[in-house]
Amino acid sequence: MPRLTRRPRRSRARWLPLAGGVLAALLAAWINSPLVDRVVGAEGARVAALPSAPPFQAGERVLVLAPHPDDETLCCAGMMQRARAAGAKVYVAWATAGDGFELDAAVTERVVRPRGQALRDLGKLRAAEARRAAALLGMPPGHTFMLGYPDGGLFRLFTTSYAQPYTSPRTGADAVYVPGALTPGVGSTGRALEADLGRVLDRVRPDLVLAPAPQDFHPDHRTLSYLAMRLMSGRGQEGRLRYWVVHGGLEWPLPKGLHPAEPLTPPPLARHLPWARVDLTPAQVARKRLAVDSYRTQTRLLGRFMHAFVRRNELLSPQPSDDSPREQGTGP
Repeated sequence: MPRLTRRPRRSRARWLPLAGGVLAALLAAWINSPLVDRVVGAEGARVAALPSAPPFQAGERVLVLAPHPDDETLCCAGMMQRARAAGAKVYVAWATAGDGFELDAAVTERVVRPRGQALRDLGKLRAAEARRAAALLGMPPGHTFMLGYPDGGLFRLFTTSYAQPYTSPRTGADAVYVPGALTPGVGSTGRALEADLGRVLDRVRPDLVLAPAPQDFHPDHRTLSYLAMRLMSGRGQEGRLRYWVVHGGLEWPLPKGLHPAEPLTPPPLARHLPWARVDLTPAQVARKRLAVDSYRTQTRLLGRFMHAFVRRNELLSPQPSDDSPREQGTGP
């Protein structure tokens, strides 16, 4: 009787490239489909109908508050260039060093489950990338402030860890450790973060503060928005705030990848804010792409998302909510 032999099972790994190729082809087909073209085209017409934001003025002092390194570039690299071209002075403050992205640290530091030192090393690397991006956008070192509080922990600082230091479960740090921080070694408390933001406001004396909108999906962004509103209203200067969004809803912005000739459309989570359009020149768009690409730790994993912000315009809202009345039965 002939001996039966089992057919060798194909390795699952052999199918992964094929599966990845099929998924990529389907995604590309969807992005390039007529339906997406119609959606993007309709949104483009809406962007064109938005009012233009008031121009920056010579002598103005403009402060960008960024939750993480790269947010300032995604939201506002074009505006920062426009402000400087108009003769304004531009400043940036980063609330965190972006040390909470574990997958990023796994790739960058080549460790399976990054914790502690690997993530602190990532924070130092991202802080260095932030300084490079700011330099590309024309800002001298004295115009940047790294605060260095825990990535992913700002809401805890704002609430339960306002007075007592918060220990990051990712880095293990309970104090600011990033070289060049505004107050190195200070405990990670909400009180210390608020004091640092107050120091930045005292030094810059901004005429305009560009801050994340409270509708942004990321909790660090929302928390920094609340802090900015509280501090500026406490100074009687809430009218100097302007708002932007980076995490604006599922799949926004579309299409993913680099499309510099396309408009940046209003984010779904903040669609009803009174957005204004900031048009960019081709040179400003090109410089924004260089600043985005300086964040190599991020673009290797999130490049298609980040490049989707390199568009012919940026968006800014003069207020954090839409107070205009709506007809009954309309959408939210």
